[in-house]
Amino acid sequence: MKEFWVRVVPWDKGLVTSAIEAGADVIWVEDGLASRVKELGVVKVASSDGDVKPSTDFEVVVVDSKEAEERALELSKSRKVVVEASDWKVIPLENLVAQSDNIYVVVRGLDDAEMALGVLEKGVKGVVLETNDPSVVKEVGRMVKRSHSALKLEEAEILEVKQVGMGYRVCVDTTELMSEGEGMLVGDKSSFFFLVHAESVENPYVAPRPFRVNAGGVHAYILAPYGKTRYLSEIETGDKVWVVNHRGEVREAVVGRSKTEVRPLMLVRARVGDVEGTLILQNAETIRLTSPDGKPLSVVKLKRGDKVLAHVTEAGRHFGVKVKENIKER
Repeated sequence: MKEFWVRVVPWDKGLVTSAIEAGADVIWVEDGLASRVKELGVVKVASSDGDVKPSTDFEVVVVDSKEAEERALELSKSRKVVVEASDWKVIPLENLVAQSDNIYVVVRGLDDAEMALGVLEKGVKGVVLETNDPSVVKEVGRMVKRSHSALKLEEAEILEVKQVGMGYRVCVDTTELMSEGEGMLVGDKSSFFFLVHAESVENPYVAPRPFRVNAGGVHAYILAPYGKTRYLSEIETGDKVWVVNHRGEVREAVVGRSKTEVRPLMLVRARVGDVEGTLILQNAETIRLTSPDGKPLSVVKLKRGDKVLAHVTEAGRHFGVKVKENIKER
């Protein structure tokens, strides 16, 4: 996900407080002031006495020439690079973003931030906001935290649905509220993820729990920030996972709790093109996958030929990170 930095130079206690409340990932202050920031909240500080150190963890490059652009790209191979320019129109931002995933840009308002996050549909890694207005801090923070990359979701054809007996499944409860068409990407294989719908649907059996996804068996993978996977059995309070809607739009959610319980299970097998995937889910009416138009489909009503949404990628993970290996998952 994108990072939100706020540079507060000179010191302004009110702006620092606003940045913390807006969910800033890093607050950048003058040297010697890191402890004052820490007194106001738990947040990373950029300064020589802070958590993120200039010239060690990041570099600032004023891009006003081709040579400066090349220097920024070279530095970005080993650390974060914060790009500044006096004129947005002359920043070769597309060139930088196309060649590096380590580019941060100084912005001064909502329009600048929106443009930076949308460059080449990929966007910069993060924005560094400079402003004296606490309301701008909150506006930009809200936009950055809700910004997303789009994942490609495809129609998967159901091939098989069958009961498989008892086993442990995991509910992932978040601090977010999910609506129709939203859920999490979960799969038995690292190459095939089903969009499991949130429990946001009214039904006669139990009250809606729009913060929850009854995700699947303890062994399954769930897609998390930066495209990493986690086993459902590993998920715990404070972790972050991805909430995805039927259009492929992604946002980050904090896990408030995970619940692992023994329940009757069923296996769902589906296919996208020549690629097949499976997911073991709880056998209950309230567990749903997601149709191509964003409607929740109860797993107990699924049948061969039905269409659901899935995300298909290359197989191969090493500690949750995608790798190029000759791996077969069955």
